[in-house]
Amino acid sequence: MPRKSPFKHHRFPREIILCAVRWYLRFPLSYQDVIDLLSERGILVDRSTVYRWVQKFGPELTKRTEKHLRRASVDWHVDETYIRVGGKWRYLWRAIDANGQMVDFRLTARRDAKAAKAFLNKAIERVRLHRPVTIVTDKAKAYRRVIREINHRYDPHFDSIRHVDRKWRNNRIESDHAAMKRLLGYRQSFRSLRSAKATLSGIETIRTIKRGHIHQKQPGVLGEIQFVSQLFTTA
Repeated sequence: MPRKSPFKHHRFPREIILCAVRWYLRFPLSYQDVIDLLSERGILVDRSTVYRWVQKFGPELTKRTEKHLRRASVDWHVDETYIRVGGKWRYLWRAIDANGQMVDFRLTARRDAKAAKAFLNKAIERVRLHRPVTIVTDKAKAYRRVIREINHRYDPHFDSIRHVDRKWRNNRIESDHAAMKRLLGYRQSFRSLRSAKATLSGIETIRTIKRGHIHQKQPGVLGEIQFVSQLFTTA
């Protein structure tokens, strides 16, 4: 049975919606910037419409890209950074592998052992078929405790996940945080956790596509456009 088209009841065609969403997620643009770029092409859209497109199709893009992802390596780098949501600082937990491929992210109100445990369990559940062999973190004590608990759950007599808590070893994800924040530009303050999660989900997925961490993608920006278009082709 064919999947129901997510573009049903939308006034604008699929190509325009996907173009606007991809622009917003790939470049450090505001909603007004996207509106102006569309206006130059004779397409008149208001800001709230583009916002709704990003909120709907960002997570949908992530969902449809899942089965095309390359398998993440077993060496992970885990760290947290922060962004403003609803006028308050919230913690963005992120994990990437040794090749820079995004493993998972989670946005929380607190930075403690409970949040670290929820994030790592979610990330391990997402990869399903293989757990990490090494997790590199900074010296935050919460990670040491959580990784020890995870190891005990899988095998009380063997540390299946090796924890490396050397801050200099985690420069890879620190650099990735900086690159992601440059992409956010002045959009680093979100209205709500829901809108932040939807937007970040789309941004992380577009970055994954751009970096070639997926199967069956042609090189360059034209390959990105083609891949995204094919994801949303209705059977």
